[in-house]
Amino acid sequence: MSLKIAYFHPTLQHLQGLEDAVLRNIQAVAELSDLVRTSFGPNGRNKLIINHLGKLFVTSDAATIIREIEVVHPAAKLLVMGSQAQEIEMGDATNMVIILAGELLKKAEHLLIMGLHPSEIIKGYELACVKGLEELEKLSTTSLASPLTQSSLALALKPAIASKQYGFEDTLAALVAEAALTVMPTNPKNFNVDNVRVVKIMGSSLANSRVVRGMVFGREPEGMIKRVKKAKVAVFTSGLDIAQTETKGTVLIKNKDEMLNFTTGEEQHLEKASIIQEIADSGVKVVIAGSTVGELAMHYFNRMNIAILKVLSKFELRRLCRVVNATPLARMGAPTPEEAGYVDVFECIEVGGDRVTVLRQLVDGDEGFDPTDTSAERTRTATIVLRGATANNLDDLERAVDDGVSVIKALLKDGRLVPGAGATELELAKRVDTYGSGLRGLSQHGVRRWATALEVVPRTLAENALGGAEGNEVVSRLWAKHEKEGGEAWGIDVEAETDGTLNASDYKIFDSLAAKSWAIRLATEAAVSVLSVDSIIMSKPAGGPKIPQQASNWDED
Repeated sequence: MSLKIAYFHPTLQHLQGLEDAVLRNIQAVAELSDLVRTSFGPNGRNKLIINHLGKLFVTSDAATIIREIEVVHPAAKLLVMGSQAQEIEMGDATNMVIILAGELLKKAEHLLIMGLHPSEIIKGYELACVKGLEELEKLSTTSLASPLTQSSLALALKPAIASKQYGFEDTLAALVAEAALTVMPTNPKNFNVDNVRVVKIMGSSLANSRVVRGMVFGREPEGMIKRVKKAKVAVFTSGLDIAQTETKGTVLIKNKDEMLNFTTGEEQHLEKASIIQEIADSGVKVVIAGSTVGELAMHYFNRMNIAILKVLSKFELRRLCRVVNATPLARMGAPTPEEAGYVDVFECIEVGGDRVTVLRQLVDGDEGFDPTDTSAERTRTATIVLRGATANNLDDLERAVDDGVSVIKALLKDGRLVPGAGATELELAKRVDTYGSGLRGLSQHGVRRWATALEVVPRTLAENALGGAEGNEVVSRLWAKHEKEGGEAWGIDVEAETDGTLNASDYKIFDSLAAKSWAIRLATEAAVSVLSVDSIIMSKPAGGPKIPQQASNWDED
């Protein structure tokens, strides 16, 4: 008698129920939330991250941290997506989304264990979010001053920049405000963040950073011509060199005349027949090359006094075309009048021992500016030249600048400001808790837990600045001040000069109302999405032999 055994290979792993699915999701989200929580606020600690490519990052920027770590858990990915949506929409407060969503789920965990159904908690959270956003509108005490000045812009930027680079916020905010005002269009709502660039030059310190009105490239021009004024610009994406044949050939040279005349044809073609001579005849004085420049071509460009600069990044090339109002050409030849761009000044200057190339349009007040000159459609651009001792330090400074520029963009759309330093969150927690107390039914528990979760922002600021035990005492004192009449603006004093609290309005610490509103909305949506999951279904890879992988050291000798 033969015995047959059938082997069953399941293709799915199915987890469901409170213990297996919901609480496991909450635990995963809480771990991600705790990871970035210690990086929140001015005293947030840096994380040292080595990504899958082996690149090193030292940063406290939550957007960078979650982008570089590989989040695998599907529930945690929901939070990551919420945080990324905040980054795209506002460019700031990404950490708040993750911290608040994580805290909302931790509070929900207690209610689930007590026996509440997820749908009741979700309903409570949604009611609380609507009420919280409604109350947030009432907390706006001031708005961005009009007309815009460097000091008013810098004041609004400082809290966002201080959360990344505490101690350098005054210098960075002044740089960002100056750069933003340089490129500010007539209608500020049309402000384009792409017109503020950052160039990092190693050496010196942040104090030596400055704003250059124009585009700065961290390399010298290729040829001998280093400075040109009021010049036509041609931009080429193709290589500027003699055309190479695709096939190899053999040439038999019989005498010295043939040897001497061997390359003459190519030289004449490049110089006279159509190419570089045509470019020079069209009035072009500056050539931007997006690819290689041959030695022979360089020789003729120098002879005809044409400056040439290599820009190998296609993004930089595209931005440059917009600034000089040129069309990138994929062919080598003279541009038509519509395809050629224009630049007022093309020059090579020295910044801290490094030679850099600047392309700039003159603005009112500059020497040589002619208000009647309409030879070019002017796109203003500004470059912040950052100086620093290490590459990691420069990268972190660049992230702080990017956040600052994004905050300006958000404030120009909605200029309302609310008290910072955790004051707004604590006041919202107080008001939403009062609202929840007056509700009937089980959803009131969700509303009140949502209110309690908002306390995580001032608590985290206090813990990161003062430590756990001292932080708890400061939050208690803060609650007492908010209970009194007119205590809406009291927040955490991260320097703890008195009792750990301060009046945010008096110290001019303000946050963007729009950024707060989006962060609260996205955090609640992420938490509700995780709570509404009751099963985790994971497909397993199909059977069969493994695909052979390439050896990791295949290119080593």
